[in-house]
Amino acid sequence: MSEPEIYCPLCTWRPVGSSRWLCSPRMGGCGTQWNTFWTGGICPGCSYRWEITVCLACKQFSLHEDWYHWPEGQAKGRERRLETEQP
Repeated sequence: MSEPEIYCPLCTWRPVGSSRWLCSPRMGGCGTQWNTFWTGGICPGCSYRWEITVCLACKQFSLHEDWYHWPEGQAKGRERRLETEQP
């Protein structure tokens, strides 16, 4: 199965390996900086699951799952996760 393309659903900016997000202490986070797409939006410092992700280009927030753009004909996001979790 192919991997999704990852880009901002609002402006289509694509993060690179050196892109970093902050687990914001102002929002109850731990201050860890990491690439949120390496962990599916889960902070490696405190395990908080970020439901929203800010675009480092347009500075707008979107649902984290909306950044994943699956190839035609493949299950996407939540549907794909549910399929793989079934016994």
